[in-house]
Amino acid sequence: MSAFLHQRQQQQLLENPYPISPRSTSGHQRSIHPFGRTGLLVLLSLMVVLGVLLPWMHTSDGLFSRSEASISKWPDYTLDEAVAFVAKNGTVIVCAVSQPYLPFLNNWLISIARQKHQEKVLVIAEDYATLYKVNQKWPGHAVLIPPAPDAQTAHKFGSQGFFNFTSRRPRHLLQILELGYNVMYNDVDMVWLADPFPYLQGYHDVYFTDDMAAVKPLNHSHGLPAPGKKGRTYICSCMIFLHPTSGAKQIMRKWIEELQEQPWSKTRKSNDQPAFNWALNKTAGQVDLYLLPQVAFPSGGLYFKNQTWVQETNGLHVIIHNNYITGFEKKIKRFHDFGLWLVDDHSLESPLGKL
Repeated sequence: MSAFLHQRQQQQLLENPYPISPRSTSGHQRSIHPFGRTGLLVLLSLMVVLGVLLPWMHTSDGLFSRSEASISKWPDYTLDEAVAFVAKNGTVIVCAVSQPYLPFLNNWLISIARQKHQEKVLVIAEDYATLYKVNQKWPGHAVLIPPAPDAQTAHKFGSQGFFNFTSRRPRHLLQILELGYNVMYNDVDMVWLADPFPYLQGYHDVYFTDDMAAVKPLNHSHGLPAPGKKGRTYICSCMIFLHPTSGAKQIMRKWIEELQEQPWSKTRKSNDQPAFNWALNKTAGQVDLYLLPQVAFPSGGLYFKNQTWVQETNGLHVIIHNNYITGFEKKIKRFHDFGLWLVDDHSLESPLGKL
């Protein structure tokens, strides 16, 4: 009998040379020893899964995570860090956006992507919802500079909230200049039809566009225009290019100073543009200024209201500004009417995708 039992044990060992644990007589599942064959297979499988998944938990540049857990770092993301991340060849393209304008941001980005300049875009978010949304879709391309304005009033043209929103602009631009970068500023109710950079000829301090609707000759002067009825020029503060020169910084400081001297009031519902013009007028002769060609950078008052001129200059337009009109729905309809509302059919061309 003992010989039979001895042979039976030897047979079991041959059939299963790596026993894990004896079967439980109570009917429970058997345990897995970590150093047994099954335990080693489980450990190996886990290592393979982690090895495949971990690289996809980060963006291709390895700097920013797309996971929701990464949201906590964006409030601490500084303008210095953001500009260093997005700048290409020492240049950054900047816009300032609050949440209601996200559709316009996407429309503008599609037009920039078509000119291959989207990677140098930095969105200055004026509320945390915009900061998180842009960086969730496009990590590192949005920054918020505290304190954030009141998101409920910042988009209402003529309001104190709108004044507070726009009056932050020269401070942002000055800080970027102090970091040593060229900077282009655009409002997001613009559309690029061509690459504007070939038009930034020479090395002037400040480049800007005329906001008037009156037609200029194609060979008009690139100097600061003559003042209008209010004693100042009507230069648009919505499309500006600056080199990091002492002259450009002087203009930004003067702009800030003029805003402080002309604060918003209920009787004078101002915005940042008159102060920008006073800054240009009061420093004329001290700073190298360059007026961009009207045919390439027309105001909305010209492009959308003078179709004869548009047809005569067809193919020469570079950036179209949807101004001379207020209200989201009205701006969107006008873009639609002129074939410039791109987000409905071309959202995948934007680095943000479909919002």
